[in-house]
Amino acid sequence: MKKNWLFLVLATGLMLTSNVWAAPKVDEILKEMDQITELKSDGTAKVMITQQKAGEGVKVYESIYYRHDADDSFLIVMTAPEVEKGNGYLKQGDNFWMYRRNTRTFQHINRDESIAGTDSKGEDFENKKLTEMYKPAVDKAGKEKISEAKVGEISTYQIELTAKIENVAYPKKIYWVQKDNYLPLKTQSFSANGTLMQTAYFLKYTQLEGKYLAIKMIFVDEFEKGNKSIVEIKNISLKKIDPKVFTKAYLESLSK
Repeated sequence: MKKNWLFLVLATGLMLTSNVWAAPKVDEILKEMDQITELKSDGTAKVMITQQKAGEGVKVYESIYYRHDADDSFLIVMTAPEVEKGNGYLKQGDNFWMYRRNTRTFQHINRDESIAGTDSKGEDFENKKLTEMYKPAVDKAGKEKISEAKVGEISTYQIELTAKIENVAYPKKIYWVQKDNYLPLKTQSFSANGTLMQTAYFLKYTQLEGKYLAIKMIFVDEFEKGNKSIVEIKNISLKKIDPKVFTKAYLESLSK
């Protein structure tokens, strides 16, 4: 009888222990992150980037950001400082161009190029789904790399991802995702050889049409120490935008 009682106690304890860590699948987390942040509308906003570079002090960059939902195009038109005014960045399909007002020329650049020399990259302004770009990283046993962690006092899922397409700025990413609403609070981005290149913090969100949009972020350059960018998004409008705005001709017309 004692043996049966002892077996029951041990079995119950084992069952309780096995249920302590019952995390969702990483793909489920990614799908939910996509779902709550995907705005299906055009958008216009003012973007301010405060850039701090080691030995160079602080510079403030301002721009108007336009996004076209139908084909995921976007346009960034620089409005400050004066030396950058009129310059721009245009994404159409898989093409990404940098425009220089002084020479009135377009240069085809990669999505991982910085915006106006800041720590923000073209990829940061895209509306691509995480599920299209990344998949769960696994350990040697084939188990997904997910754990519980704290960001300050907030409970998160820490998940590691690897790129499943070539056209990404970083082939490896680690996300800290808030457990109660699946909003990312922090990311770390790595190069192909595993070097930590950037840490990002998502400090503030707003809700638009039932979706969440990060409106204040910090991007820390981990490769060149002392460099960081604070990105703030304001004056957001979801009104329809004329498709001609997302053309080289429109960007050139601003220089006249």
